[in-house]
Amino acid sequence: MAKLDQRRIAAFLAQPGACRVVLLHGDDAGLIRERAEALQQSVIGGDDPFRLADLPREAAAKPGALAGEMAALAMTGGRRLVRVRDAADGLTPAVKEALAGPGEALLVLEAGELPARAKLRTLLEPAPDAAVIACYRERGAELAGSIARMLQAEGVAAAPAALEWLAARLGEDRMLLRREVEKLALYAGAGGRLSEEDVMACTGDGSALDLDEALVAATAGDVSTADRALDAAFAEGASPIMVLRAALRHVQRLHLASLGVAAGQSASGALEALRPPVFFRLKPGFEQALRLWNPELLAAAGAALLEAEKQGKSGSANRPIPDTVVARAAVLQLARQAIALRRRSAA
Repeated sequence: MAKLDQRRIAAFLAQPGACRVVLLHGDDAGLIRERAEALQQSVIGGDDPFRLADLPREAAAKPGALAGEMAALAMTGGRRLVRVRDAADGLTPAVKEALAGPGEALLVLEAGELPARAKLRTLLEPAPDAAVIACYRERGAELAGSIARMLQAEGVAAAPAALEWLAARLGEDRMLLRREVEKLALYAGAGGRLSEEDVMACTGDGSALDLDEALVAATAGDVSTADRALDAAFAEGASPIMVLRAALRHVQRLHLASLGVAAGQSASGALEALRPPVFFRLKPGFEQALRLWNPELLAAAGAALLEAEKQGKSGSANRPIPDTVVARAAVLQLARQAIALRRRSAA
Protein backbone atom coordinates (compact mmCIF):
# COMPACT_ATOMS: atom_id res chain seq x y z
CA MET A 1 0.00 0.00 0.00
CA ALA A 2 2.90 2.34 0.91
CA LYS A 3 2.48 6.09 0.26
CA LEU A 4 -1.09 7.02 -0.61
CA ASP A 5 -1.88 9.28 -3.53
CA GLN A 6 -3.86 12.34 -2.45
CA ARG A 7 -6.81 11.25 -4.61
CA ARG A 8 -7.14 7.97 -2.68
CA ILE A 9 -6.95 9.37 0.84
CA ALA A 10 -10.64 10.16 1.40
CA ALA A 11 -11.73 6.66 0.38
CA PHE A 12 -9.01 5.07 2.50
CA LEU A 13 -9.96 7.05 5.60
CA ALA A 14 -13.55 5.89 5.22
CA GLN A 15 -12.51 2.25 4.74
CA PRO A 16 -8.90 1.33 5.67
CA GLY A 17 -9.56 -2.33 4.92
CA ALA A 18 -6.92 -4.82 6.05
CA CYS A 19 -4.25 -2.16 6.60
CA ARG A 20 -2.59 -2.65 10.01
CA VAL A 21 -0.49 0.53 10.43
CA VAL A 22 -1.11 4.09 9.24
CA LEU A 23 1.61 6.74 9.55
CA LEU A 24 0.35 10.34 9.32
CA HIS A 25 3.17 12.87 8.96
CA GLY A 26 3.70 16.44 7.79
CA ASP A 27 3.60 20.09 8.84
CA ASP A 28 -0.18 20.40 9.34
CA ALA A 29 -0.90 19.12 12.86
CA GLY A 30 -4.59 19.93 12.46
CA LEU A 31 -4.89 17.84 9.31
CA ILE A 32 -3.02 14.95 10.94
CA ARG A 33 -5.41 15.00 13.88
CA GLU A 34 -8.44 15.28 11.59
CA ARG A 35 -7.37 12.26 9.56
CA ALA A 36 -6.56 10.23 12.69
CA GLU A 37 -10.03 10.96 14.04
CA ALA A 38 -11.58 10.01 10.70
CA LEU A 39 -9.84 6.63 10.92
CA GLN A 40 -11.00 6.22 14.51
CA GLN A 41 -14.57 6.96 13.47
CA SER A 42 -14.34 4.49 10.58
CA VAL A 43 -12.91 1.65 12.66
CA ILE A 44 -14.67 1.94 16.03
CA GLY A 45 -17.34 4.59 15.47
CA GLY A 46 -16.27 6.91 18.31
CA ASP A 47 -14.58 6.57 21.71
CA ASP A 48 -15.45 2.99 22.72
CA PRO A 49 -12.96 2.40 25.59
CA PHE A 50 -13.00 -1.36 24.93
CA ARG A 51 -11.85 -0.85 21.34
CA LEU A 52 -9.55 2.16 21.66
CA ALA A 53 -6.03 2.30 23.12
CA ASP A 54 -4.58 5.83 23.20
CA LEU A 55 -0.93 5.38 24.19
CA PRO A 56 1.66 8.02 25.12
CA ARG A 57 4.79 7.74 23.00
CA GLU A 58 6.92 6.67 25.98
CA ALA A 59 4.56 3.81 26.84
CA ALA A 60 4.29 2.71 23.21
CA ALA A 61 8.10 2.52 22.90
CA LYS A 62 8.43 -0.12 25.64
CA PRO A 63 9.19 -3.62 24.28
CA GLY A 64 6.03 -5.63 23.74
CA ALA A 65 3.62 -2.76 24.46
CA LEU A 66 2.48 -2.05 20.90
CA ALA A 67 2.58 -5.70 19.89
CA GLY A 68 0.40 -6.56 22.88
CA GLU A 69 -2.16 -3.86 22.07
CA MET A 70 -2.25 -4.94 18.43
CA ALA A 71 -2.91 -8.56 19.41
CA ALA A 72 -5.51 -7.81 22.11
CA LEU A 73 -9.19 -8.56 21.49
CA ALA A 74 -12.03 -6.20 22.37
CA MET A 75 -14.37 -7.42 25.13
CA THR A 76 -17.35 -6.17 23.14
CA GLY A 77 -16.14 -7.54 19.81
CA GLY A 78 -15.12 -5.61 16.71
CA ARG A 79 -11.80 -4.28 15.50
CA ARG A 80 -9.63 -2.27 17.88
CA LEU A 81 -7.69 0.90 17.14
CA VAL A 82 -4.36 1.82 18.75
CA ARG A 83 -3.44 5.50 18.54
CA VAL A 84 -0.01 7.00 19.29
CA ARG A 85 0.49 10.76 19.12
CA ASP A 86 3.82 12.59 18.68
CA ALA A 87 5.27 9.50 17.02
CA ALA A 88 8.97 9.64 16.20
CA ASP A 89 11.76 7.40 14.95
CA GLY A 90 12.36 6.07 18.45
CA LEU A 91 9.17 4.01 18.03
CA THR A 92 10.54 2.12 15.03
CA PRO A 93 11.59 -1.08 16.88
CA ALA A 94 8.22 -1.27 18.63
CA VAL A 95 6.32 -0.72 15.37
CA LYS A 96 8.43 -3.36 13.61
CA GLU A 97 7.67 -5.81 16.43
CA ALA A 98 3.95 -5.05 16.23
CA LEU A 99 3.88 -5.56 12.44
CA ALA A 100 5.56 -8.94 12.79
CA GLY A 101 3.11 -10.10 15.45
CA PRO A 102 -0.54 -11.20 15.32
CA GLY A 103 -3.68 -9.11 15.63
CA GLU A 104 -6.20 -7.24 13.51
CA ALA A 105 -6.09 -3.88 15.32
CA LEU A 106 -5.27 -0.75 13.35
CA LEU A 107 -2.26 1.22 14.62
CA VAL A 108 -2.41 4.96 13.86
CA LEU A 109 0.83 6.89 14.30
CA GLU A 110 0.60 10.71 14.38
CA ALA A 111 4.00 12.24 13.64
CA GLY A 112 5.30 15.67 12.69
CA GLU A 113 7.49 16.37 9.68
CA LEU A 114 9.60 13.32 8.79
CA PRO A 115 12.35 13.40 6.17
CA ALA A 116 12.35 10.76 3.45
CA ARG A 117 15.08 8.82 5.26
CA ALA A 118 13.28 8.79 8.62
CA LYS A 119 13.30 5.31 10.15
CA LEU A 120 9.51 5.11 10.46
CA ARG A 121 9.03 5.99 6.79
CA THR A 122 11.79 3.62 5.72
CA LEU A 123 10.09 0.82 7.65
CA LEU A 124 6.49 1.48 6.62
CA GLU A 125 6.59 2.75 3.03
CA PRO A 126 7.59 -0.67 1.61
CA ALA A 127 5.29 -2.62 3.97
CA PRO A 128 2.28 -4.16 2.16
CA ASP A 129 0.00 -3.84 5.21
CA ALA A 130 0.93 -0.23 6.07
CA ALA A 131 -0.08 3.15 4.66
CA VAL A 132 1.93 6.38 4.82
CA ILE A 133 -0.04 9.59 4.37
CA ALA A 134 1.61 13.00 3.99
CA CYS A 135 -0.33 15.83 5.65
CA TYR A 136 0.95 19.15 4.34
CA ARG A 137 -0.74 22.53 4.41
CA GLU A 138 -2.96 23.14 1.41
CA ARG A 139 -2.93 26.36 -0.60
CA GLY A 140 -4.71 28.01 -3.47
CA ALA A 141 -7.14 25.92 -5.51
CA GLU A 142 -6.42 22.81 -3.42
CA LEU A 143 -7.38 24.66 -0.23
CA ALA A 144 -10.47 26.13 -1.88
CA GLY A 145 -11.55 22.61 -2.85
CA SER A 146 -11.16 21.41 0.73
CA ILE A 147 -13.21 24.34 2.03
CA ALA A 148 -15.94 23.52 -0.49
CA ARG A 149 -16.01 19.89 0.66
CA MET A 150 -16.17 20.90 4.33
CA LEU A 151 -19.08 23.23 3.62
CA GLN A 152 -20.80 20.57 1.53
CA ALA A 153 -20.57 18.16 4.47
CA GLU A 154 -22.45 20.79 6.50
CA GLY A 155 -25.11 21.11 3.80
CA VAL A 156 -23.88 24.50 2.61
CA ALA A 157 -22.68 25.70 -0.81
CA ALA A 158 -20.49 28.69 -1.67
CA ALA A 159 -19.92 30.79 -4.76
CA PRO A 160 -16.54 30.25 -6.49
CA ALA A 161 -15.48 33.81 -5.64
CA ALA A 162 -16.34 33.18 -1.98
CA LEU A 163 -14.20 30.04 -1.93
CA GLU A 164 -11.32 31.88 -3.58
CA TRP A 165 -11.55 34.66 -0.99
CA LEU A 166 -11.65 32.18 1.90
CA ALA A 167 -8.68 30.21 0.57
CA ALA A 168 -6.60 33.38 0.41
CA ARG A 169 -7.69 34.62 3.81
CA LEU A 170 -8.27 31.81 6.29
CA GLY A 171 -4.69 30.57 6.40
CA GLU A 172 -3.43 27.00 6.30
CA ASP A 173 -3.98 25.68 9.83
CA ARG A 174 -6.57 22.93 9.49
CA MET A 175 -8.06 23.24 12.97
CA LEU A 176 -8.55 27.00 12.68
CA LEU A 177 -9.91 26.52 9.18
CA ARG A 178 -12.49 23.98 10.30
CA ARG A 179 -13.71 26.29 13.09
CA GLU A 180 -14.25 29.08 10.56
CA VAL A 181 -16.09 26.71 8.22
CA GLU A 182 -18.38 25.61 11.05
CA LYS A 183 -19.10 29.27 11.82
CA LEU A 184 -19.90 29.93 8.16
CA ALA A 185 -22.19 26.89 8.04
CA LEU A 186 -24.16 28.18 11.03
CA TYR A 187 -24.38 31.59 9.38
CA ALA A 188 -25.72 30.16 6.11
CA GLY A 189 -27.98 27.48 7.61
CA ALA A 190 -28.69 24.07 6.11
CA GLY A 191 -29.22 24.35 2.36
CA GLY A 192 -27.80 27.89 2.29
CA ARG A 193 -25.39 29.35 -0.23
CA LEU A 194 -22.63 31.75 0.74
CA SER A 195 -21.79 34.71 -1.47
CA GLU A 196 -18.51 36.59 -1.48
CA GLU A 197 -20.16 39.34 0.57
CA ASP A 198 -21.39 36.77 3.11
CA VAL A 199 -17.96 35.32 3.80
CA MET A 200 -16.34 38.75 3.97
CA ALA A 201 -18.89 39.81 6.58
CA CYS A 202 -18.68 36.59 8.57
CA THR A 203 -14.88 36.27 8.78
CA GLY A 204 -14.07 39.89 9.52
CA ASP A 205 -12.46 39.27 12.92
CA GLY A 206 -9.67 37.16 14.39
CA SER A 207 -6.00 36.59 13.71
CA ALA A 208 -6.34 36.57 9.91
CA LEU A 209 -7.67 40.13 9.97
CA ASP A 210 -5.07 41.22 12.54
CA LEU A 211 -2.39 39.82 10.27
CA ASP A 212 -3.80 41.56 7.19
CA GLU A 213 -3.92 44.82 9.14
CA ALA A 214 -0.30 44.36 10.19
CA LEU A 215 0.84 43.76 6.62
CA VAL A 216 -1.14 46.59 5.04
CA ALA A 217 0.04 48.98 7.77
CA ALA A 218 3.64 47.86 7.23
CA THR A 219 3.65 48.48 3.49
CA ALA A 220 1.95 51.85 4.10
CA GLY A 221 4.71 52.85 6.53
CA ASP A 222 2.67 52.73 9.75
CA VAL A 223 5.12 51.00 12.10
CA SER A 224 3.14 51.31 15.34
CA THR A 225 -0.08 49.90 13.85
CA ALA A 226 1.85 47.10 12.15
CA ASP A 227 3.55 46.15 15.41
CA ARG A 228 0.31 46.18 17.45
CA ALA A 229 -1.59 44.17 14.83
CA LEU A 230 1.27 41.70 14.61
CA ASP A 231 1.14 41.22 18.40
CA ALA A 232 -2.60 40.56 18.12
CA ALA A 233 -2.09 38.07 15.31
CA PHE A 234 0.50 36.11 17.31
CA ALA A 235 -1.76 36.20 20.39
CA GLU A 236 -4.61 34.77 18.29
CA GLY A 237 -2.47 31.85 17.18
CA ALA A 238 -0.78 33.01 13.96
CA SER A 239 2.46 31.06 13.48
CA PRO A 240 5.70 32.67 12.25
CA ILE A 241 5.52 30.66 9.02
CA MET A 242 1.95 31.89 8.50
CA VAL A 243 3.11 35.49 8.96
CA LEU A 244 5.94 35.17 6.44
CA ARG A 245 3.79 33.44 3.84
CA ALA A 246 0.96 35.93 4.33
CA ALA A 247 3.49 38.77 3.94
CA LEU A 248 4.70 37.23 0.70
CA ARG A 249 1.12 36.87 -0.62
CA HIS A 250 0.41 40.50 0.35
CA VAL A 251 3.52 41.75 -1.45
CA GLN A 252 2.64 39.64 -4.49
CA ARG A 253 -0.85 41.18 -4.60
CA LEU A 254 0.65 44.65 -4.28
CA HIS A 255 3.07 43.77 -7.08
CA LEU A 256 0.20 42.68 -9.31
CA ALA A 257 -1.69 45.91 -8.63
CA SER A 258 1.46 48.00 -9.14
CA LEU A 259 1.89 46.45 -12.60
CA GLY A 260 -1.62 47.69 -13.37
CA VAL A 261 -0.67 51.19 -12.21
CA ALA A 262 2.50 51.06 -14.30
CA ALA A 263 0.31 50.14 -17.29
CA GLY A 264 -1.85 53.25 -16.78
CA GLN A 265 -4.53 52.22 -14.28
CA SER A 266 -5.37 54.42 -11.33
CA ALA A 267 -4.35 53.12 -7.90
CA SER A 268 -8.00 52.63 -6.93
CA GLY A 269 -8.77 50.89 -10.22
CA ALA A 270 -5.84 48.50 -9.87
CA LEU A 271 -6.92 47.73 -6.30
CA GLU A 272 -10.52 46.99 -7.35
CA ALA A 273 -9.29 44.58 -10.01
CA LEU A 274 -7.63 42.28 -7.45
CA ARG A 275 -9.20 38.89 -6.75
CA PRO A 276 -10.03 37.99 -4.07
CA PRO A 277 -11.01 41.59 -3.29
CA VAL A 278 -9.32 43.65 -0.59
CA PHE A 279 -11.35 43.81 2.63
CA PHE A 280 -13.09 47.19 2.77
CA ARG A 281 -11.42 48.22 6.06
CA LEU A 282 -7.99 47.68 4.52
CA LYS A 283 -8.52 49.54 1.25
CA PRO A 284 -7.18 52.96 2.37
CA GLY A 285 -3.91 51.49 3.62
CA PHE A 286 -3.57 49.22 0.61
CA GLU A 287 -4.07 52.14 -1.78
CA GLN A 288 -1.58 54.24 0.18
CA ALA A 289 0.98 51.43 -0.10
CA LEU A 290 0.28 51.14 -3.81
CA ARG A 291 1.20 54.82 -4.26
CA LEU A 292 4.55 54.29 -2.52
CA TRP A 293 5.88 51.07 -4.05
CA ASN A 294 6.82 50.30 -7.66
CA PRO A 295 7.01 46.81 -9.26
CA GLU A 296 10.80 46.58 -8.95
CA LEU A 297 10.83 47.37 -5.24
CA LEU A 298 7.99 44.92 -4.57
CA ALA A 299 9.80 42.17 -6.45
CA ALA A 300 12.86 42.81 -4.27
CA ALA A 301 10.68 42.77 -1.13
CA GLY A 302 9.25 39.41 -2.16
CA ALA A 303 12.75 37.99 -2.60
CA ALA A 304 13.70 39.28 0.87
CA LEU A 305 10.68 37.53 2.41
CA LEU A 306 11.65 34.26 0.77
CA GLU A 307 15.13 34.67 2.22
CA ALA A 308 13.64 35.39 5.67
CA GLU A 309 11.72 32.11 5.53
CA LYS A 310 14.89 30.27 4.50
CA GLN A 311 16.81 31.94 7.35
CA GLY A 312 14.23 30.88 9.91
CA LYS A 313 14.26 27.29 8.70
CA SER A 314 18.03 26.99 8.74
CA GLY A 315 18.43 27.63 12.48
CA SER A 316 18.61 23.95 13.43
CA ALA A 317 17.11 20.58 12.62
CA ASN A 318 14.87 20.91 15.67
CA ARG A 319 13.45 24.28 14.59
CA PRO A 320 11.88 23.76 11.16
CA ILE A 321 9.54 26.75 11.45
CA PRO A 322 10.75 30.36 11.44
CA ASP A 323 10.60 31.98 14.89
CA THR A 324 8.65 35.10 15.76
CA VAL A 325 11.78 37.26 15.79
CA VAL A 326 12.55 36.51 12.14
CA ALA A 327 8.91 37.00 11.10
CA ARG A 328 8.50 40.27 13.01
CA ALA A 329 11.77 41.66 11.66
CA ALA A 330 10.72 40.86 8.08
CA VAL A 331 7.37 42.65 8.45
CA LEU A 332 8.83 45.69 10.21
CA GLN A 333 11.51 45.94 7.53
CA LEU A 334 8.67 46.49 5.04
CA ALA A 335 7.42 49.33 7.25
CA ARG A 336 10.85 50.96 7.48
CA GLN A 337 11.26 50.75 3.72
CA ALA A 338 7.81 52.29 3.20
CA ILE A 339 8.75 55.19 5.50
CA ALA A 340 11.89 55.77 3.45
CA LEU A 341 9.83 55.76 0.25
CA ARG A 342 7.38 58.26 1.72
CA ARG A 343 10.21 60.61 2.72
CA ARG A 344 11.77 60.29 -0.70
CA SER A 345 8.53 61.17 -2.45
CA ALA A 346 8.00 64.18 -0.16
CA ALA A 347 11.51 65.52 -0.76
